[in-house]
Amino acid sequence: MAGEPYYITTPIYYVNDVPHIGHAYTTLACDTLARFMRLDGREVFFLTGTDEHGQKVEQAAKAAGVAPQDMADRNSERFRALACDMGYTNDDFIRTTEERHARAVQHLWRELAERGEIYLGKYAGWYSVRDEAFFAEKELIKGPNGKLLAPTGTGAEVEWVEEPSYFFQLSAWGDRLLAFYDANPDFIAPDSRRNEVVSFVRGGLQDLSISRTTFTWGVPVPGDPAHVMYVWIDALTNYLTAVGYPDRENKTFSKFWPANLHLVGKDILRFHAVYWPAFLMGAGLAPPKRIFAHGWWTIEGQKISKSLGNAIDPYELVEKYGRDQMRYFLLREVPFGNDGDFSRAAMVQRVNGDLANGIGNLAQRTLTLIQKNCGAAVPDPGAMIDDDRALIEGAAGLLPGLCDHMSRQEFHKALQVILAVVGEADSYIDANAPWALGKTDPARMATVLYVLAETIRNVAIVLQPFTPDAAAKILDQLAVATDSRAFANLGEKGALVPGTSLPAPRGVFPRLEAEPAV
Repeated sequence: MAGEPYYITTPIYYVNDVPHIGHAYTTLACDTLARFMRLDGREVFFLTGTDEHGQKVEQAAKAAGVAPQDMADRNSERFRALACDMGYTNDDFIRTTEERHARAVQHLWRELAERGEIYLGKYAGWYSVRDEAFFAEKELIKGPNGKLLAPTGTGAEVEWVEEPSYFFQLSAWGDRLLAFYDANPDFIAPDSRRNEVVSFVRGGLQDLSISRTTFTWGVPVPGDPAHVMYVWIDALTNYLTAVGYPDRENKTFSKFWPANLHLVGKDILRFHAVYWPAFLMGAGLAPPKRIFAHGWWTIEGQKISKSLGNAIDPYELVEKYGRDQMRYFLLREVPFGNDGDFSRAAMVQRVNGDLANGIGNLAQRTLTLIQKNCGAAVPDPGAMIDDDRALIEGAAGLLPGLCDHMSRQEFHKALQVILAVVGEADSYIDANAPWALGKTDPARMATVLYVLAETIRNVAIVLQPFTPDAAAKILDQLAVATDSRAFANLGEKGALVPGTSLPAPRGVFPRLEAEPAV
């Protein structure tokens, strides 16, 4: 609801990875929601960051001949740069090697231990270093060479591990988690993922190993530094750290916790939807309100993989197509939550069809006619007819429907609703032909052009979360003050003032050239 604080997070990205389209996609979705909520008058806390501990980092650093901290410092900066270069508006960037995080995760451990949720035992089972995850034997997949593989889609081999370990009593939380899911049907989305999680929990939970002794790169267990914390209890706690935990009385924590939304990839949903709420409730903390797991992207019909060398570089997309164009395509092309296929032909078609020929062309046509026929100023409208009012009111009334779609992370539907108004405006301008009215009925021409300009203003305001740079350029060309671009300015409150001087129009969405077939 408007006015309520809003806390949204990306997962923290593993520093062994090189930033790719998957990272850009998740953070883009969060950025779009954060921008939307700010424009709707809500105080937003938007968090991203990097996950820097674990055996995988320690092994990679050793192979490279550097200290784990040095590797973490170098690789974390790539993700910080990605957020900056993509224009994301995160309020904080957290690193799990920060002292504030060590304090938070050790405090959470002590809370769980004092409540009897943790015990010392011995772990013996299958472990995937690449996934930083333990798996039951029944979950494993037999590979073509007879080796056992993790069921995560990474193709990672698992190894048998035996070592002393602290355990979280996850087995005791099955019924409580199922009751929580029943009481909070929107906690996990989309529905297909919710069904998977519920089925997994109903199948029975085993106690979870939450410490390791075979490596040292992690947060030491309080009172037993021979153990370091298993990466997931460490990593998940970042969402608490950033809002000031363990100080539950500070204003930031009390304002923003529980988080409104954790956005994650589908491969890490189990950790967020099963382990995380159990940890939190076990420590007397409220779980987040919602966890949404999005799908994966393929490229030209092929799975993205290092061996194929076909990873999508977000920097390349921005350079080739434009930052707003990339944002629009990724959010519009497939329903968020589904897997999607990236193709250059689809990018060109979508950008040209929706942006260049759609809102871009509408704005350019309208503003050019105003420049030539209305003294380069906002026209002075006369009496309006039903068609005029219907178009303006349709654009001004977009917000309730958009809020509904955005609350469910239906980015593609929100954009469809906006583009539908653009289509109605295209039909309106063709039907009224203001270029002809200038010769036969100048007063009616002024009214038509005002209706179009006001429609474009409302559309540009609601487009800001999706294509922020282009929307700002359109609003600049309508001489809309920067402090008059919030959703509260939709409709009559922010209506264009006749006679306001307008700058010379310029295109905001150039057409893309079709790429030759390979």
